[in-house]
Amino acid sequence: MATQHIGIGMAGFGTVGTGVWETLERNGQLISNRAKGAFSLSIKKAAVRDINKKRIENAPSELFTTDWQEVVNHPEVDIVVELIGGTDTAFDIVAAALKLKKPVVTGNKALLAERGKELFALSRDYDTPIHFEAAVAGGIPVIKAVQDSYVGNRIETMSGIINGTSNYILERMTTAGLDYQTALKEAQDLGYAEADPALDVNGWDAAHKAILLATLAYGFTVPPEEVYVRGIERVRTIDIDFATKLGYAVKLLSVIRVHANGSVEIRTQPSFIPQSHILSSVNGVFNAVAVRGDASGEALFYGRGAGKEPTASSAVGDLVEAAYTFVHAAGHRGFLPYAENGKVLPIDQTETAYYVRFEVEDRPGVIAEIANILANDGIGISGTQSPVDPEHPDKDFCDMVFLLHTCPFGKLRETLKKCEALDCSTAEPVVFRIEKLATD
Repeated sequence: MATQHIGIGMAGFGTVGTGVWETLERNGQLISNRAKGAFSLSIKKAAVRDINKKRIENAPSELFTTDWQEVVNHPEVDIVVELIGGTDTAFDIVAAALKLKKPVVTGNKALLAERGKELFALSRDYDTPIHFEAAVAGGIPVIKAVQDSYVGNRIETMSGIINGTSNYILERMTTAGLDYQTALKEAQDLGYAEADPALDVNGWDAAHKAILLATLAYGFTVPPEEVYVRGIERVRTIDIDFATKLGYAVKLLSVIRVHANGSVEIRTQPSFIPQSHILSSVNGVFNAVAVRGDASGEALFYGRGAGKEPTASSAVGDLVEAAYTFVHAAGHRGFLPYAENGKVLPIDQTETAYYVRFEVEDRPGVIAEIANILANDGIGISGTQSPVDPEHPDKDFCDMVFLLHTCPFGKLRETLKKCEALDCSTAEPVVFRIEKLATD
């Protein structure tokens, strides 16, 4: 069999893009050997913002252009890799490639989470796949596992720590006793957090990944506006200390769970995870996803969730998958939604136990006022305490912590509005889910 030379067009040649180049330079022959000589891969054109920026030394200058259309329309480009981020120009690039029947590889979780419905429709119409392993959990091959290895399973739950920046910040708050701002600054100094860390710390980076995992597992495109998301900005050392004493770890957790009526629970928020569960030991910038199938039971996918080489590894894996399809004309090998009536479970119908921290005036009777509202609304209290806050020793308010029994989240929200309206309340209550995971 003659070797087919497959050309790659890159939209974006930053950290991950250079990682793809370096991986192909280093392991290109290995990839060809494993394909039994059926094909070879080479980058033919790359679109960049700044043509004069210094890049990889052995990359020829004529490789680069500032015009993405030149990349997509290049006659020697067979597969397009989109790594620029965002949802506008990136959408135009992916849509144009699909219309030219050029398979797409992307690491853009926001693009697929927010505009996946449009792009998957184009993928179907033009019978051209979109591959997106690099969009979720860096170098961890969880997309292929859910899409292929679990094809014979009904996936019951997926629980994941899928944002390394938040995980690093929470670990440093736990192990070093740092406050949130100090831990965030440290993460930025080390390059784990961007100068603008909003998407990482507000939960949306993880939520976009959870949306993609749910889309794969249950076969329908999930509307982002129906997904509940809270970040770690209001986590304090007082919360982490309290959790530790109770035998929990605080993590930004994404939960995906199918219910008996077929609706799918999808949420991302700071949570108390039992220290007995393996996810509680996922630290630093590592990611992990626990997947439970009805036939397979529970499995854990663990590894580096971001970074140049891990993410480039996933992108190159998708390139090879696209190349096999291209050479062997195997038909569409990307994901296509297959469920017509998928439904997201309204967040108010989800149920867990809760940790709630109230900021209140330091005066007698406060506990009774809050407890009376909770009792009147039928929400059980399993414990209450006024812990010492090392971050604010001289404050003129105090923290009251309540541990609450399992109830619908909507019921809790209505009750907390009443508590917040009390004269003694000085801020919106802070809520953490107390999770009961599959192997607890």
